[in-house]
Amino acid sequence: MKISPAKENILKRVRNALSQSVQLPFPNSEGNNSVFKTENEGLELKFAEEFARLQGKFIYCTSKQELVENLQALAEHKEWSQVYCQTPALLKAFKLGQLPFINKGDMHTAEAAITDCEYLIARTGTMVLSAAQPSGRALPVYTPVHLVIAYTHQLVFDLKDAINRLKDRYNGELPSAISFATGPSRTADIEKTLVVGVHGPKEVYVFLVDE
Repeated sequence: MKISPAKENILKRVRNALSQSVQLPFPNSEGNNSVFKTENEGLELKFAEEFARLQGKFIYCTSKQELVENLQALAEHKEWSQVYCQTPALLKAFKLGQLPFINKGDMHTAEAAITDCEYLIARTGTMVLSAAQPSGRALPVYTPVHLVIAYTHQLVFDLKDAINRLKDRYNGELPSAISFATGPSRTADIEKTLVVGVHGPKEVYVFLVDE
């Protein structure tokens, strides 16, 4: 195919430009610096405020025993008889298997699900979940209520901090799926009316355990 002189001239200029490295005109615009002021203290309070603002339920637990007591009280109040948990570390650490309502059925019949999380982002009140967790992808969104148990060391300030920690934790080999959940699922697609619980749980609880 014959190329016109004008087109050949353009391609030549493009090739010459690609062969020469050019410095970025605005190096600080490539995400090297955070837009938001980093906070290292009071992350628990910041997360609780943002999470509650988006209709999430936050419960701070000073000990493992207090967590179990809060779970029991919530289950009695909601009259749950089947709460599903498939995370061995949680079942062992908090002896959840001794609770009468734990794993009496399966994921398809459960009224609520208990999972862990990767991290909690304080600035936005967001939970970071991944396919590498024992709960997998389905459990956090399948049941009508999602109960998340996290520790204070899992709190980070911003999204960038969570991503960096994930890279370190998995040695650069990130899980096949990473999701960011901020409160209950909601949509305003239909006539711009906010509806909660359409594509996932109607209620989300975060139990933060102090270490």
